[in-house]
Amino acid sequence: MALDVNRSDLVVGVVGTGAMGRGIAQVTAQGSPESGGMKAIMFDAAAGGAAKAKAAILETLKGLVAKGRLTDADLAKTDANLAVADTLDDLRACHVVVEAVFENLEVKQKLFGELEAVVPPETILASNTSSIRIASIARSLKHRERVCGMHYFNPVPLMKLVEVIRAADTAPWVTDAMVALGKRQTRVPVVVGDTPGFLVNLGGTAIGTEGLRILQEGRASPAQVDAVMRDSCGFRMGPFELMDLTGIDVNFPARKIIYEGFFHDRRMTPSPYHESLYAAGRLGRKTGGGWYAYDAKGAKVDPGADHLPSVVPATRVVVMDSHNEKLVGLVMAAGAQALGADDGRSPILVAPIGKDCTTTVVERGLDPRRTVAIDLTGDIAKRLTIMTAPGADDLVRDAAAAILARSGAKVTLIKDSPGFIAQRMCAMIANLGCEMAMIGIASAADVDTAMTLGLNYPRGPLALADWLGVKDCHEIL
Repeated sequence: MALDVNRSDLVVGVVGTGAMGRGIAQVTAQGSPESGGMKAIMFDAAAGGAAKAKAAILETLKGLVAKGRLTDADLAKTDANLAVADTLDDLRACHVVVEAVFENLEVKQKLFGELEAVVPPETILASNTSSIRIASIARSLKHRERVCGMHYFNPVPLMKLVEVIRAADTAPWVTDAMVALGKRQTRVPVVVGDTPGFLVNLGGTAIGTEGLRILQEGRASPAQVDAVMRDSCGFRMGPFELMDLTGIDVNFPARKIIYEGFFHDRRMTPSPYHESLYAAGRLGRKTGGGWYAYDAKGAKVDPGADHLPSVVPATRVVVMDSHNEKLVGLVMAAGAQALGADDGRSPILVAPIGKDCTTTVVERGLDPRRTVAIDLTGDIAKRLTIMTAPGADDLVRDAAAAILARSGAKVTLIKDSPGFIAQRMCAMIANLGCEMAMIGIASAADVDTAMTLGLNYPRGPLALADWLGVKDCHEIL
């Protein structure tokens, strides 16, 4: 059995017309320039809900026409493709039905049972669930082979990614058809296994989990972690900003579900600090406070310092890693004298990979009071991270930091930590991405595609390993 989704008379049903359902109906009705839009029949259990959704879609498109981004002909064509169903029986002629109701397993199971009684056996039934197993939704159906997931991202018209989720019983022809449908909807489809969190929500746990671990260990503050991930690694947001944006009431329960679903894999361990905010009702921007406090416009209020103040720089430093061109270049550009041997007085600079300053001092027999470890990961023009062993001389440390600051980079001081911030965070994101590819949740290419499109990462997890250098990434882990 197969479905040609490029046929001109394809009909797609959309059940549930909230924000996600509206978006799915819109990209379906608009379609791609090559194969054109498709008829989208919308149904909502709330009386008048589908009609309101159609009106809202058309109002949005009229705005795009006014801006010159769509033509009147485009609007008329989409309008003609959008239809409203009064009952589920009106979906009988659909070739595909996409469910977009709220996240409740019993509700979805009941709905799919009702759909199975209405549509022909060859009609594909897809769920837009973000967290519920497709196998669980299809468990009581007679034709489980035609059930899959189509997980879109909000707002659907702007977010290009769609996860096509294949459950244990999903037939290959169904997966193939939904990949083709996603492309016709101008989305970028990736095929994903039916696992907790699917691909994007699972892969996205790494940045939050490791950020929370750094905080819980007392190595750095949320503001410091976020600043390093933005400036050094190119992320649009750090983990704590991202948690506040999506909502603690969303990401903390999701972390628990994924942790339980993967049988307490240590890489996905939730944090009691995260739970404390959830219990307190500090849910992020929506409540005016989460990891940060926010004003009425959503701007941070006193997020805390993320870099050191400027002091008088040292005139000479001992560069232990003289082979490190980045480190030598920073010192030379600052106009300081780089000593090749310890003079017993000057700051000692090292650039460890995966180790803390204390271990580096012990292994190399250095003076712990004068040794400053520097992370040269990523973009060093914007920010550098430093740390020292316990008992270090603060004045020597600050004088060394001032040399580094002469490059124009902000210097972030953290507590001694194996792998600093950037190394730890990037290595763990890469590690989980490799795991997802290894166990077959998705291909390596799809893992990277999904994480860049679904979470706006500057590069996917496997590309991140290449960016770090595979040898260094392995050493850090």
